[in-house]
Amino acid sequence: MRRARPGAAPRGTTAERTLTSVGTGADVERGAAPDEPGDLPRLWHITLSVSGAEAPLKEVRRGLEQLAHDHPFLLTSRYANDHAEIRYWEEARDLHDAAAVALRLWGEHRSTARLPPWEIVGLEVIDRGTYHQRLAEGYGPPPAAPVGVHPF
Repeated sequence: MRRARPGAAPRGTTAERTLTSVGTGADVERGAAPDEPGDLPRLWHITLSVSGAEAPLKEVRRGLEQLAHDHPFLLTSRYANDHAEIRYWEEARDLHDAAAVALRLWGEHRSTARLPPWEIVGLEVIDRGTYHQRLAEGYGPPPAAPVGVHPF
């Protein structure tokens, strides 16, 4: 007998997967409907760090430029021959959804953008308010300027 993850489609099927958030339970207690204003998408600032075996700088740059073309919300990418950092805004209902999308970004675009076979080694997801508060207090990275793909 084979066991599958709860909610997983049976093997051999092509069921479409959609992201859903795991509620805290508070929404059930107050009887919240999924379409209430609190469930509207918000902006999240994403910083994704990847690293791995050395790759030619030209190929890394070209791959990141293609990723920026494929994913138009990319703000900036910084890169070296063995690591890169990608910063962008993601619209999602909550942190769980934003993080899930961010964690898939590199792998889903690796072949189409011909990105290096690096692994994700860091992820930061913060809401818009926290991002602006950090900037106002002098913490955190400055706003992405200039926008684009740049060496470290």
